[in-house]
Amino acid sequence: MRVVFAGTPEVAVPALEAIAESGHELVGVVTRPDAPAGRGRRLVASPVAVRAVELGVPVLKPDHPRDPDFQAALRALAPDCCPVVAYGALLPQSALDIPPHGWVNLHFSCLPAWRGAAPVQHSVWAGDEVTGATTFRIVKELDAGPVFGVMTERIRPDATSGDLLARLAEGGAGLLVATLDGIADGSLEARPQQAEGVSYAPKIEVADAEVDWTEPAAAVDRRIRACTPAPGAWTLLDGERFKVGPVTVVSGRDRLAPGELEVTKSAIFVGTGTDPVRLGQVKPFGKKQMDAADWARGVRLEPGTTFAG
Repeated sequence: MRVVFAGTPEVAVPALEAIAESGHELVGVVTRPDAPAGRGRRLVASPVAVRAVELGVPVLKPDHPRDPDFQAALRALAPDCCPVVAYGALLPQSALDIPPHGWVNLHFSCLPAWRGAAPVQHSVWAGDEVTGATTFRIVKELDAGPVFGVMTERIRPDATSGDLLARLAEGGAGLLVATLDGIADGSLEARPQQAEGVSYAPKIEVADAEVDWTEPAAAVDRRIRACTPAPGAWTLLDGERFKVGPVTVVSGRDRLAPGELEVTKSAIFVGTGTDPVRLGQVKPFGKKQMDAADWARGVRLEPGTTFAG
């Protein structure tokens, strides 16, 4: 089939590469416009755009996919199907109607669970033991289209959303190619999603990532892992925001008050609503990320120092 791939962030690159190496003809790539980044706020192309240029594939960067000029350019490419991974813009019906086989999305959950922008983060935060990826035909309703295929992935007890998303991106790339193969040869038919088990995964904002140290240790651990690396779990120390990396729940140790810090020669422990947790990485305000124990050796924390939140 002739395909036009749509995607934007790094997590979409494995699927782009898998399609480029498949038997399908990759005739174009759609991605979000260049965006300002870094201290200089200079415009930077998306990871998908960069890889597409390296592959020698034409790149379309519409401000919005409803733009008539974009839709005309897409029609000129005459795709049979448009595979999508984390494109980041709402597709109007006029664009959905262009390829005969529609737009096929790779979504990082086992639908109908966790429809929305942040399925992996919500799955980790909820304490799910298993998640996966789903290919489905895009329809107007959010992530509600008929399903072509599903893969599953066990969530490791110490997995961050970044770790899990990287694994799903690699495994999902193969699922997406297999889905395109099945559509092309007529062996695969999309089936409606189940009506039961629907849940939603809205974008996690910075405010959501503030650690609540009064929660049980397991809940603190899940929140931090879900928000790692983005948007980054944080707390307050001396009134300034202080990012914290994954933690380890420590059973059998004397309890500390919620947010209370205990510093030893090799570790920092923080109190929660139940057991204390051992801090992994920290990022003090205005400084680089570092090991918590290294940070502790470089500062003098008064007894009773407490994280707020």
